[in-house]
Amino acid sequence: MRDSPTAHDGHDEASASHVVTAFLRTRGEVLLLRRSDAVGTYSGQWGGVSGFAEGRPDEQVRAEIREETGLEAAAVSLVRAGRSVEFTDPALGREWVVHPYLFDCETREIELSEEHDAAEWVAPTELLESVGDDRETVPELWTAYDRVAPTVRSIAADDDHGAASLSVRALEVLRDRAGVIVADRSDSDADPAAEWDELAALADRLLEVRPSMAVLRNRVNRTMADADDRDRAAGRAGASAVLESALSNIDRALSADADAAATASDRLDGTVATLSRSGTVLEALETAEPSRVFVAESRPACEGVAVAERLAETTAGTVTVHTDAAAAHVLACNAISRVVVGADTVRPDGSVVNKAGTRALAIAADHEGIPVSVVAATDKVSTREDVNLEDGARSAVYDGDAQLDALNPTFDVTPADCIDEIVTERGVLESDDIAVIAEELRGLETWRAP
Repeated sequence: MRDSPTAHDGHDEASASHVVTAFLRTRGEVLLLRRSDAVGTYSGQWGGVSGFAEGRPDEQVRAEIREETGLEAAAVSLVRAGRSVEFTDPALGREWVVHPYLFDCETREIELSEEHDAAEWVAPTELLESVGDDRETVPELWTAYDRVAPTVRSIAADDDHGAASLSVRALEVLRDRAGVIVADRSDSDADPAAEWDELAALADRLLEVRPSMAVLRNRVNRTMADADDRDRAAGRAGASAVLESALSNIDRALSADADAAATASDRLDGTVATLSRSGTVLEALETAEPSRVFVAESRPACEGVAVAERLAETTAGTVTVHTDAAAAHVLACNAISRVVVGADTVRPDGSVVNKAGTRALAIAADHEGIPVSVVAATDKVSTREDVNLEDGARSAVYDGDAQLDALNPTFDVTPADCIDEIVTERGVLESDDIAVIAEELRGLETWRAP
């Protein structure tokens, strides 16, 4: 049910039943489980991974995931915990406090416990009335999801994920809002123009939330341009067209990223060096399984360490993590066959915006005669000549008492002449191809025209 929680006077939290609900997410969809006759409440209804919070909710939720899906801790990663949902079910005469969580999931392969008799991976908007397929859900399921769903703010604050991942989160924001609009309206009060204006304003906010990430802008523009085309062609209300377009473009984006990784994996063998955390590069390395991988730690967030740990678990080759300052030394002293990095943006001239440290790594590779491959879907090509580079918090570099200035650039620009190839879902691109793609992507911006 998607109604807002029903707060009531005199609610006694101590007498309420506390439960955890986890939404496991992969490829833009979440896991729904149908409650079996073995459970005491809401049998036959669909929900997330849930259970009574017998101890600390943050610990109990992981126990429930393991018990109800068979997934161990390494297979899921916490995205966020949301504000609890409090409501009363009058049919049961029972007060509930639901603690919602969102986890990213590595696989769709799960093992059901006796508490559930069916499972499906669905777009979260399927939880909404008038949008889904009449699947009856446990009370307040949409409200719980909404507490942990991606937002403009969460995308702006996310320093842990790459541009491709955040671009999909942006499309999920559009999808979810369009779904709510469709579910809330009736045929008699539909106002296509007002719906479009609201969603266009949301798209405008998303377009500027991470200015260095061209892929986010391009994918939001494609979603709105496709919706605009569908709306005119089919005569449907604006929100319905945006919802359908967002759903299809999430699939398109994920396929493009996977295809770029697959193309790159055929080129990665021997000893490879990389840095930072690009989901596309990580997938390519896991598929290729080079004999050895050197990973720069990528300060200040040190996301390269997490990549090295992941590769050590999922590949058979030797994985070495090293300081950023040692990158040039590592290239000079080891027989490295290729440097491979991701990209937040590929500029029309073929230069690449990526995590700070990429420029130094590429220049060092050029000096040593080591080829540099950039792995990125074509949606990462920018339509703009100039890119607004982001800075991280200065306190991550220095938080002492001395009167010092501190620099913490999040991104740098690697010149095109230090890059040997850009590997995409369309194959390996030449510099002339980049300009053509940039012009193609400019065509998606016309939806914003008066």
